[in-house]
Amino acid sequence: MDQYPDIEKLKSIASQVRRDIVRMVHGAQSGHPGGSLGCTDFLVALYFHIMKHDKSFNSDAKNEDLFFLSNGHISPVWYSVLARSGYFDTKELATFRKLNTRLQGHPATEEGLPGIRIASGSLGQGLSAAIGAALTKKINNDSSTVYTLMGDGELQEGQVWEAAMFAASNKVDNLIAAVDYNGQQIDGPTSKVNDLGDLKAKWEAFGWTVIEANGNEMEDILSNIKLAKSLSKKEKPILILMKTEMGAGVDFMEGTHKWHGIAPNDDDLQKALAQLEETLGDY
Repeated sequence: MDQYPDIEKLKSIASQVRRDIVRMVHGAQSGHPGGSLGCTDFLVALYFHIMKHDKSFNSDAKNEDLFFLSNGHISPVWYSVLARSGYFDTKELATFRKLNTRLQGHPATEEGLPGIRIASGSLGQGLSAAIGAALTKKINNDSSTVYTLMGDGELQEGQVWEAAMFAASNKVDNLIAAVDYNGQQIDGPTSKVNDLGDLKAKWEAFGWTVIEANGNEMEDILSNIKLAKSLSKKEKPILILMKTEMGAGVDFMEGTHKWHGIAPNDDDLQKALAQLEETLGDY
């Protein structure tokens, strides 16, 4: 990890990733653009600056940082970031959700796609998997960090809170979890579907150190991930409560659950691409 990131370069990568997302979902006429766009800055920050990782992809990942995507329906952003960071050819992004593709709608291991260590998308499970990996690193005297991302609607799953309690009780302090706190889920605002209440207070009550961040400002997300790392290894797991806008970067997709799982039509695609600079070349 470089001490001084090139913020403009990271923003440039994020713009291309957002282009990839809307093009992938449009091409398949299926998928989840809203949350993918909202989490783009976080995934770009992790893979292009924060994490120590090897694109040659050894599943054991000794002395590497690990990332687990719990809310697997936002696979478009993860696939784009993996491809753009060299795990596989960007041309493969065109196969998203097509027959016989390795780029399933929810990440899966059966197809052997580099970068994917667990199948995900059955909500509530990612934190448990990340805790297992973090404990394994402790056993192996591996000082690397494990990261995971959850959706806020996903926090309505009971397994999340069992895992949260376990992590604090067992001092899993090489773990940094993040919550995509956009206030939206497939059926509407989280406040109306099943109100989450005071999430900061809840996670703190479960024994976690909580950091609040703006997930759509590259500088802010970088500084808060680095803060999280500085507070880790102190016998408490870390949570980044990351405020985002669903659909961030495309004005007509922002702030509504409508684009949680709906593909843009041809006109929508052109409107979206007009707002997103092509910086690395479209696949």
